[in-house]
Parts: sequence; C-alpha cells; structure tokens
Amino acid sequence: MTYPSNLTTKQWHVVKHLFEKEKRGGHFRVYSKKKLVDAVLYVNKTGCQWRQLPKDFPKWTAVHAFYQRSTASGLWDKMLALLVKKAE
Repeated sequence: MTYPSNLTTKQWHVVKHLFEKEKRGGHFRVYSKKKLVDAVLYVNKTGCQWRQLPKDFPKWTAVHAFYQRSTASGLWDKMLALLVKKAE
C-alpha cells in the first residue's frame, strides 16, 4: 500500500546508495531498506506507536531496530540532509 509519508521513487534514488553501504554482518535481509525507511517515516508523520504500524509494513521490531541502528550510526541524519539539499 502507498502512504503519503512514503518516499517517492525520485527521493529514494537520491538516498538509496546510503543504505546499500550498510552491512548486517552477513545476515540475510528480510525487508527492503525502502520499506523500512517508509515505515519509520509513517511513524514520524502519523505519531503512531511502533506496535501500531499497519501490517503491510515490516514487523515493528525490525523497523524500530533499523531506526535505532540508523540513528546511532548517523545514517538517518545523512539521509535527511540529502533530501533537504535536493529539495532546495
């Protein structure tokens, strides 16, 4: 399903290279990075609790863990900065 908070295809192409560099210790990736990003943006936009993410997003635990890792590494801020710069 598409939500207004989702990144557009054009926006995703601006930032996807940041997430392609992220490694998970050789673990198999269950969810696409775009779906994880869109889920975090949904939580941010709507203010819903992590556990109340719609079922068409990845499991809330995966989304929350992804957000925590991305924030701690500075990746989330880099992504937002790129999107703001591109919008100027």
